[in-house]
Amino acid sequence: MASQKNQNFVYGADQIQVLEGLEAVRRRPGMYIGGTDAKALHHMVYEVVDNAIDEAMQGRCDTIRITIHKDNSVSVEDNGAGIPVDIQKQTGLPAVTVVMTKLHAGGKFGGGGYKVSGGLHGVGVSAVNALSEWMETKVKRDGKIYRQRFERGVPVSEVEVIGQCDKDDTGTIQTFLRDDTIFQVLDYDYQTLTTRFREMAFLTRGVDIVLVDERPELYREIRFYFEGGVKTFVRYLNKNRTTVNEPIYVDQEVETTMVEAAIQYTDGFSDSLHAFANTINTPDGGTHLTGLRAAITRQVNDYARKQGFLKDNDANFTGEDTRQGLTAIVSVKVVEPQFEGQNKLKLLNNEVRYHVESAVAEAMSRWMEENPRDAKQIIEKCRTAYRAREAARKARDLVIRKSALESLTLPGKLADCSSRNPEECELYIVEGDSAGGTAKQGRDRRFQAILPLRGKILNIEKTSLDKALANREVQALITALGTNIGENFSLDGLRYHRIILMTDADVDGAHIRTLLLTLFFRYMEPLVDSGHLFIAQPPLYRVTVTRTENGRNRRSSEYVYNDKALEDLRSEFGGDNVRIDQRYKGLGEMNDEQLWDTTMNPENRTVLQVSIDDAAEADRTFDMLMGSSVPPRRRFIQTHADQANLDI
Repeated sequence: MASQKNQNFVYGADQIQVLEGLEAVRRRPGMYIGGTDAKALHHMVYEVVDNAIDEAMQGRCDTIRITIHKDNSVSVEDNGAGIPVDIQKQTGLPAVTVVMTKLHAGGKFGGGGYKVSGGLHGVGVSAVNALSEWMETKVKRDGKIYRQRFERGVPVSEVEVIGQCDKDDTGTIQTFLRDDTIFQVLDYDYQTLTTRFREMAFLTRGVDIVLVDERPELYREIRFYFEGGVKTFVRYLNKNRTTVNEPIYVDQEVETTMVEAAIQYTDGFSDSLHAFANTINTPDGGTHLTGLRAAITRQVNDYARKQGFLKDNDANFTGEDTRQGLTAIVSVKVVEPQFEGQNKLKLLNNEVRYHVESAVAEAMSRWMEENPRDAKQIIEKCRTAYRAREAARKARDLVIRKSALESLTLPGKLADCSSRNPEECELYIVEGDSAGGTAKQGRDRRFQAILPLRGKILNIEKTSLDKALANREVQALITALGTNIGENFSLDGLRYHRIILMTDADVDGAHIRTLLLTLFFRYMEPLVDSGHLFIAQPPLYRVTVTRTENGRNRRSSEYVYNDKALEDLRSEFGGDNVRIDQRYKGLGEMNDEQLWDTTMNPENRTVLQVSIDDAAEADRTFDMLMGSSVPPRRRFIQTHADQANLDI
């Protein structure tokens, strides 16, 4: 049947809107900074700091100071050249006003101000201005200090001289307060900023980056300064690991591309490769990462053949073999970088692949000739990885063949859902048979599947993939998900678009959850990157709260999810009016109705989506928590002892 058109709707010139100035940014912030959540809030700071880093890459700046003030406003101060304040001919406005209020305006479009920069579109700082309740720009140039103030992107003052300074004293100070009508999250996380600025300092040698936090009672300040570049970065990532070699360091200009890379092998089983372009983290990789991988694989095979470690009838090592236990970073500086999308997640310049491959292969060849003992250890590690890969392939094939003969490819312990639409299906991975039984009774069978795991799965951080695949619980998980694992992982077969880890709210539950997260991060990372992994939030207490209304006491039963929420209730209603009826040490202590109401009902539950904001820092954290080295873990426990969840 033909659909009926709406004849009453008039679509004409009056329906066409033109958003003037920065209004487009305020109406669609997601297009410019990725959204209005915590990640977008911190991106505001990064946009301003990136401008200072661009100054540093031109050799005009060696100090950047970021301050979070008590009112949550942020200042970024650099000693670069300072934004120009003279009249820009095209607009008839001071250049600083143009930079702060016009989209696609700046000095990075080939005008000679910047040879290399992270900013491409001239959008960053003007977008920050648009999304701030107020912003103040101060510029030191030509012996004078200039200032202009903006409110929600609109100038509320002229460019005015407010003081004098030495002629050699130049720079820019940007101070802004995010607009609380735009952002869902209003407070900056000190640790998130610390991680980002440490990374920036590694990638920009010789630049002093200082982060100050004036908000807490105890003033916090941290300084980052590294002369070693990415070589120091690799050492930082591997400081808790046993390494095979000193970092192989590359620092070379190939045509117009500056290539810096560091390569170091460890005795671990996972690889950790990170790529940056013009100091911008490119988590989806790109041509620079492709060039790095190709160079390493080619050079290891060439050396192994030349030295007789690989015979004529031996197959070459694969990329997977040459990357086992590898930590490597590649950072390129490109004159005209081409990124995929506004968020710059992937570098696309084809020529960069060959520039990186050439520089890295040359440096590795020279290093292996000069360090034959270490080179031999690397070859032996690749040989071991080859044998483990073959064993893992056979184990994987066995899992798939075995699955095909059992329950139509599904493990027997899985209580599957009736829906076959992955987009509406969710899998609860539950700790233990007792909790699994309760979850099976309490779930909505139409779209919720339950997979109980017995005991703790293997610590993936300390074992190879072939041994992990021999573990019954890991086999059941892989089969239930339908994705395979490791190099053969594919989202195409994913049977559930929400995978929810549901463990007890105690120490053992936290440990099991961390073991599972390690497995997903190391061998199923696309699952996390695509937003499919979640953590359930079961309640810790059931309490009775007594409220007095109109002279009468009214009691209600409520669930409380953590100790802080319990203390808040006691503060609000008084300790005598909040009675703990039950403390849930395990999911099995709830009946099926309680588990559904609190943890599984989509209308009531709270689940945390797992994401990886910084892969390098996540890699270091998993190694620290789950790796072989004990002292770093002990230090972590001692530092965070006051946050521990202890069952006494």
